Amino acid sequence: MDSVNILIAEDDPDDRLLIKEAIEEAQIDHPVEFVSDGLDLLDYLHARGDHAGRRADILPVLLLLDLNMPRMDGREALERIKRDERFRRIPVVILTTSSSEEEVCRIYDLGANSFVTKPSTFHELVGAMRSIGEYWLELVALPKK
Repeated sequence: MDSVNILIAEDDPDDRLLIKEAIEEAQIDHPVEFVSDGLDLLDYLHARGDHAGRRADILPVLLLLDLNMPRMDGREALERIKRDERFRRIPVVILTTSSSEEEVCRIYDLGANSFVTKPSTFHELVGAMRSIGEYWLELVALPKK
């Protein structure tokens, strides 16, 4: 695959499957790839490690990022992405179970573009994916590089 439109950092295999099915159900017709944690995410963006074979010049147009992951959590990954000139323009939508006001403020301070609390039902997840897709992939203008 030469291009990926949506990259999703999610460590839980069940959540990955639900998100993938919700994206399909929402009829979002864009390639999707998953990484398992913050380190895997950074390896993906830098095209190194397990992702050394992919083209480093092709970046996702949207990143969905879970906060609570092993090895490197989403907070640290977000901070590193937004500090790096090559990656800071990638829109980052936080998709997590957390919803505390303190966490929301901290995440926006780190440079997130949106904060979405994971819905509790599959039907609500489909709606959230549809809304995220419509907004980020159809409505807004995104930088080409």
